[in-house]
Amino acid sequence: MLELIVIRHGQSTADIEKRYEGRADFELTDLGRAQAYKAAKWIYEKFKIDLIISSPLKRAAETAEIIGGEIGKVVKYDDGLMEWNNGILQGLLIKEAEKKYPMPKGGRKYYDRIEKGESAIEFRARAEAFLAKLIDKYNVEEKDKRILIVSHGGMISMLFQSFLDLSINCKVSAASADTGIHIWRISDNRRIIVKINSQEHLL
Repeated sequence: MLELIVIRHGQSTADIEKRYEGRADFELTDLGRAQAYKAAKWIYEKFKIDLIISSPLKRAAETAEIIGGEIGKVVKYDDGLMEWNNGILQGLLIKEAEKKYPMPKGGRKYYDRIEKGESAIEFRARAEAFLAKLIDKYNVEEKDKRILIVSHGGMISMLFQSFLDLSINCKVSAASADTGIHIWRISDNRRIIVKINSQEHLL
């Protein structure tokens, strides 16, 4: 059995400033750090984690390091887990971005790249590649593995779609709040969703 515990980073400064994040490297707020410690305590009490893999962006990396410190695991970083490369939008106030770079009529096609960024299909391909490599490496029948993944809301949705073999233009996504926890399992070649966006650690 392979179990993936997937968690979004805690609240970032961009969240409270209402800015587009993407590849812009914002840090956690004090609240975000508190959320990460609460998630770490919950995870420590409920699971034995074999490996932590995180996006290297500050808000995810700090969340991962807090959890790793509490459960006694070194964090490995993978660029494949970084948030969508939203190019010219990164770091902009959402209101400012809507004026400067309005959404094209009918929306942006999944094969269209935003300027200096990546298309939705490239983003999805990155998620597919990360997940496929992870499953091929650790989905070994004779030994159970539990891996903690720390990433971003957009990437978690892409991983969710990839995990369920959903099409690139499907309307299904996984919401991820601050330190929202997802649990996905592969057992006997079945893919099982155990939890989506749980925040019980914050109650």
